[in-house]
Amino acid sequence: MHDLRMVPSALAVWTITAVLVTTDSRVALGLTISAVLTAGLLPHTAPGRRPLVVTVVCVAAVGASCAWRLTTIEHSPLTDLANRHQLATLDVQVARDASTFTQHGQVSTVVEVLVRRVVTSHTDVRTRDHATAFLKGAPKDLVVGRRLTVRGRVMPSDSTDEAALIDVLSRGPTDRASWWWEASERVREGVRRSVEHTGAEQRALVPALVDGDDSRISDLAKDDFRRSGLTHLMAVSGTNLTIVLAVLLVVGKAAGVRRRGLWVLGAVSIVGFVLLARPDPSVVRAAGMGVVGVAALGYGDRGGVRALAWAIIGLLFIDPWLARSAGFILSVCATAGILLLAPLLARPLLRWMPRWCALALAVPLAAQLACTPAIAAISGQISLVAVVANIFAGPAVAPATVAGLLGGVVALVSVSLSYPVGLVAGLCASWILEVAHRSASLDAASLTWHGPWQLLIVVVPLVTWAIFHISSRPVLFVGLSLGLLIAIWRPPETGWPPAGWLMVACDIGQGDATVLDAGHGAAVVVDAGPDPSAVDRCLDRLDIHRVLVMVFTHGHADHIDGWPGVVRGREVDQIAVGPTGGPGGADIPRHVAVPGDTFSLGGIQAEVLWPPPSAPIKVTDVAGSGPNNLSVVLAVEMRGVRLMLTGDIEPEAQDKLLRAHPDLQADVIKMPHHGSSRQSSAFFDAVGARFATISDGAGNDYGHPAAAALELLRQHHVQWWRTDTDGDIAIVQRDGRLSVVTD
Repeated sequence: MHDLRMVPSALAVWTITAVLVTTDSRVALGLTISAVLTAGLLPHTAPGRRPLVVTVVCVAAVGASCAWRLTTIEHSPLTDLANRHQLATLDVQVARDASTFTQHGQVSTVVEVLVRRVVTSHTDVRTRDHATAFLKGAPKDLVVGRRLTVRGRVMPSDSTDEAALIDVLSRGPTDRASWWWEASERVREGVRRSVEHTGAEQRALVPALVDGDDSRISDLAKDDFRRSGLTHLMAVSGTNLTIVLAVLLVVGKAAGVRRRGLWVLGAVSIVGFVLLARPDPSVVRAAGMGVVGVAALGYGDRGGVRALAWAIIGLLFIDPWLARSAGFILSVCATAGILLLAPLLARPLLRWMPRWCALALAVPLAAQLACTPAIAAISGQISLVAVVANIFAGPAVAPATVAGLLGGVVALVSVSLSYPVGLVAGLCASWILEVAHRSASLDAASLTWHGPWQLLIVVVPLVTWAIFHISSRPVLFVGLSLGLLIAIWRPPETGWPPAGWLMVACDIGQGDATVLDAGHGAAVVVDAGPDPSAVDRCLDRLDIHRVLVMVFTHGHADHIDGWPGVVRGREVDQIAVGPTGGPGGADIPRHVAVPGDTFSLGGIQAEVLWPPPSAPIKVTDVAGSGPNNLSVVLAVEMRGVRLMLTGDIEPEAQDKLLRAHPDLQADVIKMPHHGSSRQSSAFFDAVGARFATISDGAGNDYGHPAAAALELLRQHHVQWWRTDTDGDIAIVQRDGRLSVVTD
């Protein structure tokens, strides 16, 4: 029987905290005082009132934590300097591991720091405020706990849990951190070195499994893990801690450690785990969920559910901003699902299958069902392969984690001795990677959820009820499971691509990816979109295994970040880029396209119309329009059909292009800039297209396609199709007739 008495208290505290962190200190303080007064007035000994008193006391405690944090930030001298955009010299300590990103071709670093001292021309104050610092380049010495001096401009932060943002102009050398941080960094480095002789993906995944260091995992691998429902393996979770604790407690028990000693060993292990994986909110959350797992193992479901409720309250007291964290939400949902649903789902399975098999099915299924509404609300997708992927990948997670950690410890003594242990971790990681890649490659691996996520709160219990009743009928359960697996593996054919297709505008979200058919599995691809997996799936469905020319119209992320998906399992003969550049490979020929360039490949004749080398459109012409207006524009002819591929050019470039090339007539136009409101009527009049494709993402923040753009198409009698509502859009020629087919 589950002990659910603390669940209402935990949910109440969670809801109130999620609201408080978006307010200010006065609201938090007012709520705290009200809760304290209410707790004092309630009769503590009255029957049935104790749960209410406990709830009010917990709300008061978490409210006080919020009020303290918010007051500290609001009245910090650093906040005052940030409001004035002040230049300052700051003594900072690295609070979390740095991460790098690329913007406009320049590598930069973002790192969270603890500001200890602020010096300006008028002030010199000591403080202890959190801030986020941005630096140029990719420095390797920003290890947690190390201190350094930076000079930069202090600016306000949009987040209520930090005092400022720091645009670093210059910095000094780092000092060594405390011995425990340096020791944890040596172990982390040992983990990396123990697997350095394995494959590139294994070298990246093992540190992520052991200590959450996912800095070397490629975007393509991350996307495959997300699509297959295995993302939780790349981040520190309660599973990691539970695995490490279980191994250490077994070893301790075998060594003769008694019960009190085992508790001490467990506490020390948790502290060591937090130091190794860094005290990020995700790690603190993982430690709490790991303790819940241990409580469930030691005291059963009753203790586990009670421990989960107290863990929620305790973690929110430590860090109230976890209340709105996606990771925290998913962790709580998964843990609750395992504690509450897994025994329920396993019960009918135990009647006709071994216990280990029933639990192997029930645990990931329960976690997935519990997390489905939250996942749909966060990502808009529901993974159909997550349960199967977790079943297959699960057995390799514990040995990979333990071997990786052991390899890191052994590397402290001898790196060469750590190689055999690292090899074991790498082999286990290879299996996990294989499961992730194969699961993600299935066409029906995930579904896009278009309805309100709240509807799933009703649907999921109904599905759970159906699974529970089906599970007691072996023939029906096995038959339906096999049918679902076959449908995911080989979904019903939809007749895609349609016969006679010339061009396909891929549904890749908010971005561009256009494919031109060159025959026999070859194509010309113009832009790659923002998502490697999305463009990879589009090319797979078109059966494209060779890209004759990859054209990047301009260097914005929604046109180039999908590049890893284009090269996955395909040959790319050459790359053409505009003046804003784009990604590529060292072994792939690359050139900058200029007006007058032409190519004729597989029945495709294309000419570059824009931009001229003199770059008449400057970045400052219109805010944010510079790179768009430097997009490569192609005039393409295929089997007598003319296509105008326009990148993201806006009215300034459209009008200049029209003056340079009066004859722009085409049958089909790829709508410039995803259908933004900035379009030239004269340009569309000159093109005179019958059809237009609009590549935009569902629910995008830009309002694409704009009502003004659609009205412009109506005025010019252009029929349009859009990827957010129509999916992949194919321009088809059959029997001399031009038509559009959508998927």
